[in-house]
Amino acid sequence: MEILTLFVIFGCLLMMLASGLSIAFCFLAINVVGFLILFGPVGLEQLVDSIYSTLNTFILLPVPLFILMGEVLFQSKIGPVLIHVIAKWMGKVPGRLGLLAVAAGTLFSTLTGTSLASVAMLGTVLVPEMKKHGYHPVMSAGPILGSGGLAMMIPPSGLAVLAAAIAEVSVGRTLIAIIVPGLLLAASYAAYIIIRCAMNPSLAPAYDVEPVPLAEKLRETIKYVLPQGIVIFLVIGIIFLGVATPSEAAATGAAATIILALCYRRFTWDVIKRVSIGSVSLTSMLFLIICGATAFSQILAYTGGTRMVTEFAATLPVAPILVIIAMQVLVLILGALMDVVSIMMITLPIFMPVVETLKFDTVWFLVLFLINIEMAGISPPYGMSLFVLKGVVGSEMSMGDIYRASFPFLGCGLFVMALVLVFPLLALWLPRLMS
Repeated sequence: MEILTLFVIFGCLLMMLASGLSIAFCFLAINVVGFLILFGPVGLEQLVDSIYSTLNTFILLPVPLFILMGEVLFQSKIGPVLIHVIAKWMGKVPGRLGLLAVAAGTLFSTLTGTSLASVAMLGTVLVPEMKKHGYHPVMSAGPILGSGGLAMMIPPSGLAVLAAAIAEVSVGRTLIAIIVPGLLLAASYAAYIIIRCAMNPSLAPAYDVEPVPLAEKLRETIKYVLPQGIVIFLVIGIIFLGVATPSEAAATGAAATIILALCYRRFTWDVIKRVSIGSVSLTSMLFLIICGATAFSQILAYTGGTRMVTEFAATLPVAPILVIIAMQVLVLILGALMDVVSIMMITLPIFMPVVETLKFDTVWFLVLFLINIEMAGISPPYGMSLFVLKGVVGSEMSMGDIYRASFPFLGCGLFVMALVLVFPLLALWLPRLMS
C-alpha cells in the first residue's frame, strides 16, 4: 500500500510538471489533495498551519536579502564595470576572454546568488568581444555557462539557502562549506581553458592587449573592486567569524550593496523600481516553493513513503557510499530533464532521512548535491542557463553550439564532485573552523 501511494503521488506530480504548470503550483495542488485525502476537511487547516510555521522562521530571511543583493548589482549595472577593471589586469594569456569570464563569474558569485543573472550579464558584456576577436562559439559560450553557475556554489547563494532550508541543515555551515568546492570549480574551469587553448589556439586567437598604466589599474581597483571585497567580508566573513547569523549577515550585505550603488550614483528611482519588482517576484515564488516542499515532505512521512525508502536504503547489501553515489547519479539524470528547484523539492525530502540513517555528514552531502545541481543548470537539453545565454546571443550562436560548449564544463563539475566525494574535508574543513 505504501509503495502504491508513493507511486501515485510521484506519478501525479510528474504529470503536472510535464504539463508546464509552475513548480510552486504543482506542489501546492499535490499538497491540497494529499492533505484532504489523508486528513479530511480539517486537512486544509493543517496545510495552512504548515505553511505558516514554515515561513515564520528566521532561517529563511537570507533568501530575500541575497536576492536583493543580486538585483541591485544587476539592475545598477555595476557588474560590467567590474569586468572592465578585471580585464585591465589580465595580460596576453591563452583564452584571455574565457579566463576573464571565469574571474568575473567568481567575483559576481560572491555578490549575487542567482546563476541566471550572472550568465546574462557575462554573456551581454563578453560575447560581442569574443566574436570581435574570432573566438570559436564553443570557447565563447562554455566559460560563460560554467562561470555563471558559480553563483550557486559560492556564497551568498540563494539556492544554497533554499536547499539547506528544505533539507533542514544549518544554513551558515552550508554557506561556508561550499566556498572551497566553488573555488575548485573556478580553478578547474581556468585550467581547462588554458590547456585547451594552448593545444588549439584557433579556438581563442591571441590578440594584442593595450598596456594600461599601473597607477590606473590600482586606482580603478581601489575604486570598484576593493569596495566589493568589503561587501563580501560583510556577508561571508562575519558568518565565518561567528559575529552574525546568516540572516544578519545577509541584511548587512544587502545594506552595503545599496550604499555602494548610491555612492556610484547608480541607485536611481528607475533602478529602485526594477529592483523592488524583481526581488518581490523571485522571493514570492521561492517562498511558495519552500512551503510546497515542506508540506510535500510531511505527506511522504505520513504515508510511510519516507520510512519505506529509508529502510530499503539502509538494508541494501552494498557499501553505504554506493547509495550516496546512486543518489548523485539520479540527480545528474534528472538535471538533464528538469529545472533545479524541481529536483530539490522532489529528491531532498527523500534523500536526507537516508543520509542521516547511513550516518553521513548532512552538510557534506548537501555540498555534493549543490555541485550536481549547479551542473543541472547547464545540462542539455533543458538547463535553464543554456536558454538564458541563447536569449542573450540571439542568432550569433546556435543551440547546438551552446550544447557542445557545456560538455567540457560538465566534466569539470564531475571532477570536483569526485574530489569532494573522496576527500570530504574539502567541504568540511572550513565549517569546522567556524567560531
